[in-house]
Amino acid sequence: MALVALTLMWGVNWPMMKLSLRELTPLYFRAITMSCGALWLYLFYFARGMRMLPRGREWRSVVRLGLPNMLGWHTVSILGVKELASGRAAILGFTMPIWTVLISALFLGERLTRRVAFAAVSVAIAIALLSSVEFTAITGHPIGILWMEMAALLWAIGTLMMRRAHLTLPVEALTVWMMVLSSACLWILAWASESAPDWQFSNRLWAGLIYGIFINYGFAQIIWTVLARNLPPATSAMSVMAVPMVGTLSATLIVGEWPHWQDFAALVFVAAAIAAVLLPSRKVTGNA
Repeated sequence: MALVALTLMWGVNWPMMKLSLRELTPLYFRAITMSCGALWLYLFYFARGMRMLPRGREWRSVVRLGLPNMLGWHTVSILGVKELASGRAAILGFTMPIWTVLISALFLGERLTRRVAFAAVSVAIAIALLSSVEFTAITGHPIGILWMEMAALLWAIGTLMMRRAHLTLPVEALTVWMMVLSSACLWILAWASESAPDWQFSNRLWAGLIYGIFINYGFAQIIWTVLARNLPPATSAMSVMAVPMVGTLSATLIVGEWPHWQDFAALVFVAAAIAAVLLPSRKVTGNA
């Protein structure tokens, strides 16, 4: 039930972001939701008696891991959501597992298997399908595709760095401080590049902000931190595959975005690619 709730939270978050961006610029949106979400999480974990303050060299881990995982992914992806339909952005963003495997094969000496090759071709087809929509649509924004793939690449790099990190700081505290430092950078970037909001928010925007703070950066983070320690890879893979589907379908109800046939086809190709790289192979057994 927790995994289903998490998948729904993450999926619905994509059109909720798009809804908020109708009234608020992307970097200010991220700065507000991430900084308030970090405070929310800090108070929650502190009340549970967890050590929250990094010590000595632990600050290096916060900065080094926070750059791609938090600042990079969340900054670049929101720029992609601004340019694209939210469901389309979700599909492209969740190509991250394929980039992770490809980087490992190309630069870290891991074996390039047929599954990885199949996944790479599937993702290339998905990107081509979504690109065709953006290039042919009157209001198409192909730059959004570049933003989302850059975001997925940063997330993939950050994921590999997390796997190889030797952490002494609790993951919960690490996440909170990565959010704190990233939101500080976002406030500076927003102030330097965007017009300041008038803070006269509509009910619709308040709903988007509350969702981002308490659901996306709050409950979803708490649930994922607990589940990530116990979920088998196959279960994680199914959740990852379902998020873009939820985002694409819920976008119709929340922001009135009607998917094209290319969106559904791309979703199938990306889901197949994720399954190829994350689902374990079946072991063939026989009687001697």
